[in-house]
Amino acid sequence: MAPKTAPPRPLPRLYLATPIVDDPSTLIASLPALLTGCDIAAVLLRLKSTDPRSMISCVKALAPAVQNSGAALLIEGNAELVARAGADGAHLTGIEAMQEALPTLKPDRIAGVGGLITRHDSMAAGEAGADYVLFGEPDGRGARPSADAIAERLQWWAELFEPPCVGFAATFDEASEFAAAGADFVLVGDLIWADPRGATAALMDAGEAIRQSRAMTGTAQAPSG
Repeated sequence: MAPKTAPPRPLPRLYLATPIVDDPSTLIASLPALLTGCDIAAVLLRLKSTDPRSMISCVKALAPAVQNSGAALLIEGNAELVARAGADGAHLTGIEAMQEALPTLKPDRIAGVGGLITRHDSMAAGEAGADYVLFGEPDGRGARPSADAIAERLQWWAELFEPPCVGFAATFDEASEFAAAGADFVLVGDLIWADPRGATAALMDAGEAIRQSRAMTGTAQAPSG
């Protein structure tokens, strides 16, 4: 009898971070086509810091365009605004920020976390109830680990832990590498918005980079644990 083989891992899905948003009108006009044309699981809304009423109005203006496409809408920080604005969750930086936000978000909304410097930090975030962990995003000074180091962390997490892991991709090559390493989602932001061809073309290339990750891994195996 031939040995059983594990089913292929599902391809990672895209997680799109917006530019910092003050006036939502431009995004309202462009998001529906972007979300329809590409497989985007979630949108991370990066709000300009202003008064709560203005930020809530911005979220409410953008939420239908995101949620009607089937994607989740998360706010960067500002977990206290999530329920009032009708968002699906928040992305927090660091374990302390996540733990502070959990009572506001749980059990109905998503709590994602990044800013995880060590493996211990990552495990602590998962044990505390993070719905996903993000690896590879720039710190406050714009510095980030090497692509190889990010891929290694993603592979380690995917093989051992249940919550999804997200890889922050600054290039299309990184999107492919992180998908091959075991990321469940690939976060793209400035890579998309700064592309001179436009966001639609860039997102299509990001999706193609993820699909090409299959060639890097052959028949991908499901993670253990």
